[in-house]
Amino acid sequence: MDEVRIDKWLWAVRIFKTRTVASEACKKGRVLIGNVAVKPSRNIRVGEIIEVKKPPITFSFKVLSLSDKRMGAAKVPGFMENVTPPDQYELMELNRISGFVDRQRGSGRPTKKERRDLEQFIDSFDFDESDF
Repeated sequence: MDEVRIDKWLWAVRIFKTRTVASEACKKGRVLIGNVAVKPSRNIRVGEIIEVKKPPITFSFKVLSLSDKRMGAAKVPGFMENVTPPDQYELMELNRISGFVDRQRGSGRPTKKERRDLEQFIDSFDFDESDF
């Protein structure tokens, strides 16, 4: 096997839970090879670097071996190498720390608890006009 579809490979190495989700990610332009968005039917080869955007960070994986069959998590390191830069993980940590401040669009109004937390957070700052 010298080529395999990218959506099958992403599913096989457990980057996405289902092949449908992997295909959708490709269609939405979240999977890149050489900074170019790829279609789900794109064949990949050993040695290529695949970038997967899972907001807020972009993961990078080097293809070590090919498979179109889903495998156990213990076998995954033999098929790919995670080459994601450390600054991406720092970005993920900062986003996790920020917590509720970054609300996703369309998630509706804040709950009563979220509103109270937000008010407490805002009240913790001292907005004296003499500081400006």
